[in-house]
Formats: sequence, C-alpha cells, structure tokens
Amino acid sequence: MRKTACALLVFSLAAAAGLAAEHRAAAGGWRALLEDHGAPAWRGWKEQGLPAGWHVDGGVLHKDGPVDDLVTNEKFGNFELELEWKIGKAGNSGIFYRGTREYDHIYWSAPEYQLLDDANAEDGKSPLTAAGSDYALYGVPPGVEKPFDHWNRTRLVVRGNHVEHWLNGTKVVEYDFGSEDWKKRVAASKFAKYPNYGLAVSGLIGIQGDHPGALAIRRIRIRELH
Repeated sequence: MRKTACALLVFSLAAAAGLAAEHRAAAGGWRALLEDHGAPAWRGWKEQGLPAGWHVDGGVLHKDGPVDDLVTNEKFGNFELELEWKIGKAGNSGIFYRGTREYDHIYWSAPEYQLLDDANAEDGKSPLTAAGSDYALYGVPPGVEKPFDHWNRTRLVVRGNHVEHWLNGTKVVEYDFGSEDWKKRVAASKFAKYPNYGLAVSGLIGIQGDHPGALAIRRIRIRELH
C-alpha cells in the first residue's frame, strides 16, 4: 500500500511539472516576475525580502518616495523583459540589467533603462537621460513617453552583446556592448571610473528605488533567450 501511494505521488509530481512546462511553452516561455499580492522574485539591494516602502496590491508594485533598490533573486544573461510603468510628477527611476554586486551600488555595474517624467524632472532636458534612454550613454527621440500618471509600456531585449530599448511600441535605443562606439561613450561618461561597468554576461535585473517620486509597475514578465 505504501509503495502504491509513493508511486502515485511521484507520478502526480511528475505530471504537475510536465504540465507547468507545457504552460510555459504555450506562453512562449514567458514567466511573471510579480504576483497579485507579493513579489517573491525580488529582494532589496541591502536586505532580504521586499524592503519597507515597496508595496504590492492587485498585481501592482509601487512606492511613493525614496526606498531601497530592488533586484531579482536570479541572474539573467540573454532575455526579453516586458513591463508597464507609471511614474509620479517629477519622478525618476530605472530598470538595471546584468548588474553585479562588485560595487556598492548596482548602477556602477549595470546599464539602466531610464524611467522618468520627462516634462518635470531635470533629466528630461537631455535625450541622453530621458525616458527610455540607456542612461547617460544612448539618447532617445522626443515625444515617445506618455506624461506622468499614465501607463507606459517597456520592452527590453538583451541577447549576447546586442541591446534594444523599446518604449510604447517604438524602438528608441539600440547598441552593442563592447563595440568601439560603446567603449567611447563609456570612457566619456561618469561610468569610466568603474572598470567592469557593463561587462557582465549575466547579472541581476534591478528597479531603482532610491530616487524621488512615485512609481508603479505592473505586468512585468521575462523570458530567457538562446
């Protein structure tokens, strides 16, 4: 009787795992990085779990002011990331990718997809630091971002050395890690003092929290690319 029960349990677990794999395949390999009332895929840069000041309600991750940055528990190398974000007036945030813990702050190692209220934040005055830019390195065309308190759609594609930033269905940035153009831009930026900036082939995805303003994120999902 015990052997039969164990066999049934093993079969049930295998079937459940197979069904989950089928669901992921049917969804194109996409995986949600946020739950309706929790964010188990994330932790604070400085502490385990969701830091004070971050909240999840109805599938929306949000904050109202400066808080600890968030990073994924897993590392990602080649991936496609999608999310929707809404920022408060004069708000400033960003999505980091391929970040490491080599330095005290994630932005010293990781490129940043800028999230910003262009019309009211100081960084919005320059295409190099406006919404959708690869912060301080690659600028964006004007007029693609929606105003504060409106939802924007972001798509970020990182495969090998190639990177694409998409904003509201428009490709706004495209570059290649390690290219002569990229090296020249990094050397002329504030990131030149960090020798391994942007060089990790796999790393953490982060959400900037330590800047002013409200931020809300929903429908964030990822799929790994080969």
